[in-house]
Amino acid sequence: MAMTIVGSSIVAGKIIIQSFPVFLANELRFLVASAALVPLWMKVEGFSVLDRKDYLSIFLQALFGVFLFNLLMLSGLSQTSAIEAGIITSTLPACTAILSVFLLKENFTRNIGLGVLMAVFGTVLINITSISTIDLTSLAGNLLILGAICCESLFIILGKSHSKRVSALTVATMVSCFGAVLFFPFAIAESRSFAFKEVTFAEWGLVIYFGIIVTVLAFILMQQGLARISATSVGILTSFLPISSIMLSSLFLDEKISFLQCGGFVFILGALYLLSKPSTQIG
Repeated sequence: MAMTIVGSSIVAGKIIIQSFPVFLANELRFLVASAALVPLWMKVEGFSVLDRKDYLSIFLQALFGVFLFNLLMLSGLSQTSAIEAGIITSTLPACTAILSVFLLKENFTRNIGLGVLMAVFGTVLINITSISTIDLTSLAGNLLILGAICCESLFIILGKSHSKRVSALTVATMVSCFGAVLFFPFAIAESRSFAFKEVTFAEWGLVIYFGIIVTVLAFILMQQGLARISATSVGILTSFLPISSIMLSSLFLDEKISFLQCGGFVFILGALYLLSKPSTQIG
């Protein structure tokens, strides 16, 4: 459910960056999320005192999964299509599996190895469209999206590291507040030349959607899931992210899916299938 919601953010983000600069859009999003979460958090749990390790882990979650992820994702969306971005996000399970092996010491199986190779090949196949048309802007945008996926993988792994000690509501609240702080100085600079009066009610509605649904609801659902299953399993379930983003991009943005993009997506789905099946451990 969390990844289906996040997948919709790619389409909404594509629309938002046409009206808001990147840093300002994210600052507004996390201000909305913080305004909703802080009162709820104080009422339900009160102020939580954590140890330094957990504070650092949650801050790094915000740095990678909020600040860098959104910066790279929205910057990439300004240079590529939402459909290409959605397909590239299919590499998230493979990326998460690799990092889980090294950082969380989870088992590395033959299926994981083959799945990683298929995901990489599928991503390369997607970018052949850009290369064949000498569209270096789209290729650069796709690389930014890929960087965002690496940051999201770190977000998942960091969330797993403290998921048994810190509640989902506490993590969602602190990550949102840290996100608002990280984006604040850059958003202030962008706001000085931004025409707020020209923003429509629909565009403000998208900001609220980003803040309440994509941030509050998705963060809480993600953290609750991390407390119950492995980071690799969460990575596999992120396959819902590209599926929802591709479908919504075609439906709402009228973007067309090319034959090569379909081919790349098939390879990535094959990788997801391999990652979801048990296999003997390597080594």
